[in-house]
Amino acid sequence: MEVHVIRLARVLLSAVVMVSLSTVPRTVRAQDVAAVNPGNMKVTLDNQQVRVMEATLKPGVKERMHSHPSSIVYVLTGGKVRSHTPDGKVSDATYTAGQTLYREPLTHWAENVGTTTIHLLVIELKNR
Repeated sequence: MEVHVIRLARVLLSAVVMVSLSTVPRTVRAQDVAAVNPGNMKVTLDNQQVRVMEATLKPGVKERMHSHPSSIVYVLTGGKVRSHTPDGKVSDATYTAGQTLYREPLTHWAENVGTTTIHLLVIELKNR
């Protein structure tokens, strides 16, 4: 009798694991940048058209994975940044003060790999 109970428990455990794995999303679902990186991001305006944030990345700081819709980035204070995407791609960039960038929708996390504090204005576009 005890052997049957152990076998039944194993079968039930296997079924629970299979069901659990089948409900896991197939793609990485990153979270809102301001919610997962509150120490680095400050929302200054949020309406139906745009969300504007100030981003501050001190040397060595690593963000958590997050997503942006199409956005414009204005560099207030530049530095060296490394960006990581969910598929494992890594890219390095050097931002300079006064630089303006347009970005398509993006899921990533970034880290400041330089020696200066990076300060950005990030304008996320909505309803495009």
